[in-house]
Amino acid sequence: MFDNLTDRLSGTLKNLKGKGKLTESNIKDTLREVRMALLEADVALLVVTDFIENVKQGALGKKVQSSLNPGQALVKLVQSELVQVMGEANQELNLKTNPPAIVLMAGLQGVGKTTTVAKLGRWLKETKKKKVGVVSTDVYRPAAIKQLQTLAEETELVFFDSDTSQKPVDIAVNAIDAAKKQFLDVVIVDTAGRLHIDDEMMDEIKALHAAINPIETLFVVDSMTGQDAANTAKAFNDALPLTGIVLTKADGDARGGAALSIRHITGKPIKFIGMGEKTDALEPFYPERIASRILGMGDMLSLIEEIEQSVDKKKAEKLARKVRKGKGFDFNDFKDQLLQMEKMGGVSAMLDKLPGMGNVSQETKEKINDKELSRQIAVINSMTLQERRYPDLIKGNRKKRIAAGCGQELQDVNRMLKQHKMMQKMIKRFSKGNSANMMRGLKNNMRGMRM
Repeated sequence: MFDNLTDRLSGTLKNLKGKGKLTESNIKDTLREVRMALLEADVALLVVTDFIENVKQGALGKKVQSSLNPGQALVKLVQSELVQVMGEANQELNLKTNPPAIVLMAGLQGVGKTTTVAKLGRWLKETKKKKVGVVSTDVYRPAAIKQLQTLAEETELVFFDSDTSQKPVDIAVNAIDAAKKQFLDVVIVDTAGRLHIDDEMMDEIKALHAAINPIETLFVVDSMTGQDAANTAKAFNDALPLTGIVLTKADGDARGGAALSIRHITGKPIKFIGMGEKTDALEPFYPERIASRILGMGDMLSLIEEIEQSVDKKKAEKLARKVRKGKGFDFNDFKDQLLQMEKMGGVSAMLDKLPGMGNVSQETKEKINDKELSRQIAVINSMTLQERRYPDLIKGNRKKRIAAGCGQELQDVNRMLKQHKMMQKMIKRFSKGNSANMMRGLKNNMRGMRM
C-alpha cells in the first residue's frame, strides 16, 4: 500500500548524510520533500501540516547522538510522528460483556464489508478461540446474504439465515436470540451499504444500533479512497458511536492516505487492516509496525507471528530430526516448504515486512510472481514417489518425463533441481550447528538464485 510513499521518504531522508547537526537550513528541503510525499499519498492537508510542524520542532537544535547520523535521527523523528498520527498502539476488540458480544459492521457499498465480516469471524475463531456467528441485515441485496452464507461455510462460522422480506432490526434480534441458545461468544452483524451517505441509510443503521446495543461498532472503509475515506468515516462517526475502523484493500494500489488521515480526523482507532482477498488476510493494525513498513524498515514482528501461525510445527520438528540423523532433504520436504509459503500468501505477501525492502526497486518487486510456487509444486507432483525420496535419480529421460507430465519446459525442471540442491546444502550446514558456515552458504545461494 505504501510503496510510493516509502520510495519518496527513503530517498529524501538519505540526503542528510554527512551533516553533524540537524538545523533549520539543512532540514528545510528535506521536510518540503516529506510534505510533498505525504500530499501525493493523499494524506489530508490538516494532517500533513501538523505532521511537518511536529517533526520540525523535534528536529531543530537536536544534537545528533554519536551512534546516529542526522539522516537516522530524522528518520527516528518521522517514524515517531507516523506512530502518533496512526494511534500509538494497537487497540484490541472489546469483547468483555455477557455473551454473545455483538459487533456491528457499517460502511458504504463496495468497500469489502461482507468479506471483512467473514475475515473477522475467522480471526476471532482461530486467534481468540471464540465461537462466532454471522448474520446479514442487507435486505436490499439478496446476493449479500448468499455471499455471507458461502463465506461462513468456508470459514466454518455459524450462519444465521435472513430474508429480504424481513426488517433489519428483526433479523439481528432473532440472530442474537438464536446465538444465546447456542452459547456463542460473538455475533457479527453485517449491514446494508449504499453508494453514498444518505439520511435513509443513517436512520436505518441508527435504529439497528439502538435495538441491539453492540459493544463494538466498526466502520469498514476502502483504503484506496485516500483521504475521502477519513471524511466518510467522520460522517458515520457523527451519526454512530463508532469504536474503531477496519481498513480494507490495503494490498492494492493505495497511496496510504487513509491510514495516515483517518485516526487524526475521526479520533477513532484503526483496529484491523485487510491485506488481501482471502479470508485469512486480516491483520490487527499496529501503528509502530506500519510506520516501520512505510520507512522501508520492514515488520519482522508481524512476519514472525504469521510464520508461527502458519507453520506446521509437527512437520518442522520431524524434518529437523530427519536432517540431524543424516537422512537428507528430499522433494517431499521441499514440497512441504513450498506449501507453507503458499499458505502465507507467497513471497510478495512477505516483501514489505522484510527489512531493507525499501531499497529494492519497484520494477524488481513487480517481477516477483507467486504463480512460480504453484509451478514448482506441479513439477514435484509429476515425480514418482521414488524420485521424490531419492532426487539423485532424476537425470536424462526422467527429467523429460517430469516436464511433460506437468506441462512445463525441461529448463523449469532443471531450475527446480538446482534450487533443491541449494536448499539441501544450506540445511546441511544448519544441521552441523555452524552458523558462520550457514550464513556464508546462504549468501552464496542468494547470489545464485534469481528473484
